[in-house]
Amino acid sequence: MSLCRYLLLLLIANIHLVSVSGQAPAQQLTIYAATSLTDAFESLSAAFIENQSDAEILLNFASSSTLAAQISAGAPADIFASANEKQMTLVIDDGRINADDVAIFAHNQLVLILSVISAADVTAVEDLTDDSILLVLAARGTPIRAYTDAMFASHNSDFGADFQDRVMRNLVSEESNVRQVVTRVALGEADAGIVYQSDVLGTVSDQLITIPIADQHNQLASYPIAPLSDSANPQLAAQFIDFILTEPAQAILRDAGFCSPVILDEVQPTDPTPEPTPDAVEETAAETNPCTAE
Repeated sequence: MSLCRYLLLLLIANIHLVSVSGQAPAQQLTIYAATSLTDAFESLSAAFIENQSDAEILLNFASSSTLAAQISAGAPADIFASANEKQMTLVIDDGRINADDVAIFAHNQLVLILSVISAADVTAVEDLTDDSILLVLAARGTPIRAYTDAMFASHNSDFGADFQDRVMRNLVSEESNVRQVVTRVALGEADAGIVYQSDVLGTVSDQLITIPIADQHNQLASYPIAPLSDSANPQLAAQFIDFILTEPAQAILRDAGFCSPVILDEVQPTDPTPEPTPDAVEETAAETNPCTAE
């Protein structure tokens, strides 16, 4: 047999093996998502793949600030889902995301959690100034800590200008992400912590006491999502983001403790309007806050 004929037969055999050995490799989608999205995005990814059999999703969870730093440093990713708009803006400023591609896909709010084995007498945020309280929070620079600091500062008008400072005197640990705050409190290593309402569901719920935070002090967390401008699979990334905004996906998010986003019409008054009363402010907040409006 001549060498040319041998090589031709070998090529034909290889083509046949490829055609019968399986389909083309799955498209891989790498998603960087905030730690608070862990349970929700695991469920969302599974639901998405049901209709995308040729897709494989890799999830990387960490604090939004950590993820933003990794992406800005050049880490390969297809989608970034942040727990606040600040970290998304940092990635936009670094040129890896187009601002026009960003969409808010969920909202969240804060809750106060206590360990069920704690003897601390806490029934509201104002009790966190008690000297006996062991408080754990997420580290500065994380979205949850920014929301938490703003929430404490909001209480200053009710409980004194030094209220936030008095609370912080009881801070015994700062964790790298919100899930670690939940773990520390659930294990009884601290009396109290501030986390998202979505973090108190699931297996840890029976280890925690959850106390709501008054609407006038709570913070509405916005979760933006966007494809990376240099995504290796831009079409698949766009399909996943489109899916996130559908009602079935939003139902998964709501089951995980998140609130669906609302689009508010921008009203431009033609005449100056009077200053709203405190009651009117609370009513407006309830109507426009997707986590409180029914």
